[in-house]
Parts: sequence; structure tokens; C-alpha cells
Amino acid sequence: MTGATPPSVTSERAELVEDPGVPLRRRRRRRWLLVAPVVVVALVGAGAYVERTNPHGISFSHPLGVQHHTTTGVQDNDAATSTARLTRRSSLSETMPVNGTLGYAGSYTVLGQGQGTITALPAAGQLIRQGRVLYRVDGHPVVLLYGSTPAYRTLAEGATAADVTGQDVAQLNHDLVALGYANSSDVDWAWDEFGWATKAGIETLQHHLGVDQTGTLALGGYVFLPTAARVTAVSATLGGPVGGPVLSASSTARQVTVNLEAAQQSEVKAGDHVTITLPNNQTTPGTVSSVGMVATTPSTSGPSGSSGNEDSTPTIPVLIRPIDLHATGTLDQAPVQVAITTATVHDVLAVPVNALLALSGGGYAVEVLNGDGTHQLVSVSPGLFDDAVELVQVSGSGLAAGQRVVVPAS
Repeated sequence: MTGATPPSVTSERAELVEDPGVPLRRRRRRRWLLVAPVVVVALVGAGAYVERTNPHGISFSHPLGVQHHTTTGVQDNDAATSTARLTRRSSLSETMPVNGTLGYAGSYTVLGQGQGTITALPAAGQLIRQGRVLYRVDGHPVVLLYGSTPAYRTLAEGATAADVTGQDVAQLNHDLVALGYANSSDVDWAWDEFGWATKAGIETLQHHLGVDQTGTLALGGYVFLPTAARVTAVSATLGGPVGGPVLSASSTARQVTVNLEAAQQSEVKAGDHVTITLPNNQTTPGTVSSVGMVATTPSTSGPSGSSGNEDSTPTIPVLIRPIDLHATGTLDQAPVQVAITTATVHDVLAVPVNALLALSGGGYAVEVLNGDGTHQLVSVSPGLFDDAVELVQVSGSGLAAGQRVVVPAS
């Protein structure tokens, strides 16, 4: 390439190539534009072009399809180059890295009802399941039962079963069956009615609690919560009155909470797979269980109303359920890293991200090393970027698995 000018050379570069008397030190070295997913856009917006240099250091632009022999194997910054295989991948996945907090799902506040003095309280961190005592008032147990409808009345037998009905009664009957204190065949004809089987089941429960077997659950003597209670904080004081908040609790289900920027809501959906990196650097899989619909903006005011340093970007809550609960341990409110899989493609050709080249006229190419030692720029259309393996999906005429493409030397 010492006498002819390639057809794609710009007028500025033509002067350098056509005048063999120009000192080499005035001739610009080649530049390789190594692009990453974020850099690609910036390069195109800036009107980037691809240049190559012959063995004498004279630079010129190559059109697609022009073949040339390379003998130096170096870039304009004198960094060595290497090659990588264009491969066919069974799948590539695009992920969104975000910060999250590992804890427990649900947040419940137990309110004391009725009259009396608190005589026993659980400890923070204690796990209490249905049929067990949450706390005591005047020495009497307040028992935990499962249900979403809160306790609001005394549950007792009426003149007929149909006299006392409702969702709270249905919850009680299901709990008595689950605890083995009632037979489902005795209540399945009318789960929401307080019948003889309900009364008998309560008497059995009271026997196990060591109290009088009245067959009646007085208001203030039982609490309905959706799940087993993991005590997170105790509000009441021993010897204090029963009224008001007694304790706070969560469920036993592990959960990761992500405060996602509201602008990214459309990129995440329930059912998306995630990879959670735990504080010990171990990873475990999970699934997005819900994506919030209401954005909130953190306060930017300090304790005295002065401006603080908090990020004021609106966010939505994204809840993630770890698949292997045991792998998450028992840490609460622990910071974790989350990679949300937002897209996946299958059976695609892929090259290393740094094999992509931005072209002066727009678009992208890879430099293919042919079997005869020649190099050729082949136009490609980039697809999905997989940051985990640093590969990008590519498509284009003339591409085939097994071809070698030029990349920076590692």
C-alpha cells in the first residue's frame, strides 16, 4: 500500500497517502475504536470512523469489504492485538445490576386489645407459629392464629351455627383443622359457621394452652396474622397496660427489596429471573415477585430541615423472592447486589464486546481474519449485550461460527 490510495480515503487523508515525501512523523497512526455497550452510542453520536495503518504507519480509512494484509499487529497506542472466535451461543442474557436489601417479607404490628397488664413478652428474633403464645396479659396467654382478617370480636357459640358466621370464623375453623384440633369433615359443609366442631376444637386448643376449656375465644385472647411471626421489635413494657402496639413482626419468608428508579419500571416485570450476590460473595437465584406501581421520592431535608445529601430520584419497590431460602442465611437488612435478567435470546452468533468497531458512516463492523491471512471488515448489526460473559449478539451477511475476529490482546 505504498503507491495507491484506497477508494474510501477522505481528501484530507489523500494528501498524506499520495505524497510519499511526507515525513512519517507527520502521518497519523491508526486508531481502533473499541466499543462497549455504553461507548457505542457516544462514538456514533460523535461521528466516529475506523482507521487502519499500513506497515509504514500511514493511516487511511477502509471501506467494508476491502481486504488488506497486516504485518504489524499493533494499534495506534502500540498495544498488541489478538483474535477471538465468533461463536454460536445457545443463549445470551441482558442483566440490570441494582442494589438491594435482604430481609424478611411482610411487616405486621400486633395491637393489644381488652383490659389488663402485660405479664410476659417475646424477645426480638423469636419465631412464633400458630397455636403458640405471643404474649400474656394478667398471666393469660394471647394465642397466635393464621388469617388476614384481624380479630375484632369474641368468638363464641350461638343458639345455632348460622348465628355466628364470617371470615374470621372461617379462618378459625381452618386453623383448628391445621392444628389437628378439629376434623375437616365436621366443618367443610360450612367453614364460615361457628358449629359444635368449632367449639370442641377451641376446647382442645385451650387444653394445650393450660387454660379453662370454655370453648370461647375472648377478644384480646387471640391474634390473627397472615403467617408465623418473626418478632422484629417489642413496643410494650412488662407491667404496662395492654392497650396500644405490643410488638412488630415479619413473616419467615426471605425477601430482597430493590428501590428501582421509576424510569426503569418498564424494564422489569414479575417473573424475571435474578442472581443475588450475598454479603459473603456467594450467589443464589431468585425471581421478581412484584414491581411497584407508585413512585416515591426520598426526602432531601436533614433532621433540622436543612438540605441533606440523599438521592432524590423517584423510585419504586421491586420485591424479589430467593429460590433457595437456606442459601440466604439469617441476616436481616443486609445489603446485596442483584442482577435482574431483563432479556434473553437463543441460538445466536456472538463476539467479544471489544471486537465491535464503530464506522464513520454509521453502523458497526468486526474485523475478520481470513484463512489466507487477509483482514476484512464485515458489517454487523449488534443485538443483546451479555455483561456476565462480555459478549454481544451480532448478525450480518458473511458471518459464520468459527471465524476469527480481531480484539485487543489481553
